[in-house]
Amino acid sequence: MGDARRATAADAAELVRLRGVMLAGMSGQEPVGEEWRESAKQTLRRRLDEPDPTMVAFVVERPDRPGELAACAVGAVEFRLGGPRNLSGVSGYVYNVVTDEAYRRRGYSRLCVTALLDWYRERGIGTVHLRASRDGEPLYRSLGFVRTPDPAMRLGD
Repeated sequence: MGDARRATAADAAELVRLRGVMLAGMSGQEPVGEEWRESAKQTLRRRLDEPDPTMVAFVVERPDRPGELAACAVGAVEFRLGGPRNLSGVSGYVYNVVTDEAYRRRGYSRLCVTALLDWYRERGIGTVHLRASRDGEPLYRSLGFVRTPDPAMRLGD
């Protein structure tokens, strides 16, 4: 098994490719269009190499194809008003956790998520949120995540 490393702007295209894998897995069909891919690449290139990033990604490279990614986990730092359970109001959000189908069941997503959680801890961020797919829930539970009673809602696409 390889090691997770922090992604850089040079990984943007591969991170977007993996995002397409995740979106296809969730919806059952390949996401269409290039506009979203280009926009995501630009965002990643701009934000991953910031000196004090609020977006970070950890990746595992394909063991048989260095430079190409097998898995990733992306995270963001969110700033809100503090409350009784999180005085600072700073929290992490984990998303875009995906492993290429040919590399699944090897612990790569676990490596990426664990590295991301360590990164949050090093910055004093103790509250971390995510939305779990049915397939991902066992991994997240094993890392200490629990279901919350907070209902999620959304406005817009």
